[in-house]
Amino acid sequence: MTSHNTAQYKKKLEEEFGVVERELRGIGWQNPANPNDWEATEKNMDVMAPMADPNESADKIEEYNENRAIVDELEIRYNNVKRALKKIEDGTYGRCEVDDEEIEEARLMANPAARTCLKHLSQEKGL
Repeated sequence: MTSHNTAQYKKKLEEEFGVVERELRGIGWQNPANPNDWEATEKNMDVMAPMADPNESADKIEEYNENRAIVDELEIRYNNVKRALKKIEDGTYGRCEVDDEEIEEARLMANPAARTCLKHLSQEKGL
């Protein structure tokens, strides 16, 4: 991986990191004990009050569940981008985490936070 390419990927990753972090902060909060862990924000979940409207309660629970699913996906992306930026610092960026082969340029262009080469793409979720 040339330093020019690494600089290009670093810029893309930093931009994406900012976007993902803003999105996470909009619907979640970062666990102070584990900065890689995010939780969905509960939107006034006072659904157990005796006078709570059942429809309003159901809507709040549904919104929370939707936010939780979004946070789960964004959290994965957040951590993958963070990991890729660390690899750039360490000089290990662009190497497959399964067999240490170079990740294809086209794959990195499509996903600068890729952790595996195309050959091991199916294993990436398990890492």
